[in-house]
Amino acid sequence: MAALTTARILVASNRGPVSFSSAPDGTLTLRRGGGGLVSGLSAIDDPNAVWVCAALGEADRAAAGRSPHGRLDRGGFDVGGQAVRMLDIDPEVFDQAYNGVANSTLWFLHHMLYNTPAAPAFDAEAAEQWRAFEAYNTAFAEALAAEAAEGAAVLVQDYHLTLVPALLRELRPDLRIGYFLHTPWAPADYFRLLPDPLATAVLTGVLGADRAGFHTRRWALAFADCCEAVLGAAVDRADLSVSYRGRTTRLGVHGLGADGEFLRERAHRADVDQRLAALRETVGDRRTIVRVDRTELSKNIVRGLLAYRHLLRSRPEWRERVVHIAFAYPSRQDLAEYRDYTAAVRRISEEIDAEFATDSWQPLILQVEDDFARSLAAYRLADVALVNPIRDGMNLVAKEIPVVSEAGCALVLSREAGAWAELAEDAIGINPYDVVGTADALHRALSLPAAERTERTKRLAAAATALSPQQWFLDQLAALNP
Repeated sequence: MAALTTARILVASNRGPVSFSSAPDGTLTLRRGGGGLVSGLSAIDDPNAVWVCAALGEADRAAAGRSPHGRLDRGGFDVGGQAVRMLDIDPEVFDQAYNGVANSTLWFLHHMLYNTPAAPAFDAEAAEQWRAFEAYNTAFAEALAAEAAEGAAVLVQDYHLTLVPALLRELRPDLRIGYFLHTPWAPADYFRLLPDPLATAVLTGVLGADRAGFHTRRWALAFADCCEAVLGAAVDRADLSVSYRGRTTRLGVHGLGADGEFLRERAHRADVDQRLAALRETVGDRRTIVRVDRTELSKNIVRGLLAYRHLLRSRPEWRERVVHIAFAYPSRQDLAEYRDYTAAVRRISEEIDAEFATDSWQPLILQVEDDFARSLAAYRLADVALVNPIRDGMNLVAKEIPVVSEAGCALVLSREAGAWAELAEDAIGINPYDVVGTADALHRALSLPAAERTERTKRLAAAATALSPQQWFLDQLAALNP
């Protein structure tokens, strides 16, 4: 397949580094995104690098439609840094692939969140969604094949694009292909909830890569276990590799770190200072327990709120002396499960206020409107950080709060977060299902002597920033070298 460019480095992800909004007159406004992946790609020193992503809305589709082959940089848009190719995938196909398979099947599977008496049910509708998922992944593979120079390095990101490595291998066997999963990987017994053909397709899709990366060794070994159990593949756990049908895929572990330099600078801008002043006015001289999450089912916000309520009920000495700052930003509100979960978060928050609030004390500050500056203000104010996911690939919030906290914070951390592998020594570990145990951990965290809290925070911040997003990306790129 002839290449459209001489790209030696390519990245593929569902969400790209830019997005668009449109005015009534059709004018398109570009907005640059953030996050660890965007920060990581800033390390690329290649003017011909290309980022392939999907158009996520009508404005994105309009921008892609005005650009030759969806290449925004060739359509007159200043995307900054690397070139961006945005794929205009049929909206119905995208919805079935993204909501039906990626977010309602693979994401639930890897986070082990199915209510198995009722779900999953792989019926005719699920089969149609899977065909859309195959078409969506094929569109990415074809675009990457067209953009890549001979022998180029391609880094495919996350569960949305699980099938891409094998599809791309078929089209361009000359390429060096890496895959990275940002979520956990399901254990073999749970993974086999997928019908055998789908389970095989998922595993062989990833095995099309020369190298598959994970945040922790635990997730890498879970993938290897699935390959062994489902495919009968040969697994070398010491060497972290999987051999299947004449090819060997090496497995890598790259625990994405917080971007400390950016966080420290951004956390002291004027907009953050303003929000911090407002929070301090509400909190007063009380201690703070801070959590910042999207309202994803895996983040376990409801049990965190129940634990806080139990703390106030069982240890009344903390009443009037602590405020829980809970920022729960909307996520995937097009899915009923997420709308119901967000409603439960609101309901329990109201119950806590109704039970404990006084004329001079607001025990809980709940915010559901996304505001990054306000999140950073809460980070700065945190005495205790509560990060209690049911299951998480990494959880950068656990790493970010210790970097920004001004007085030092005690980290209450779920053992099911990927971050536990790096932060366990200085965090207070919890079973995320244990509400009483989490309340006890919050009490212990609030009771830590200031000097111990400060020392723990220093060590947590050092561990959290040990692998910057830039180095995280470069390490994976280097690992693809012959």
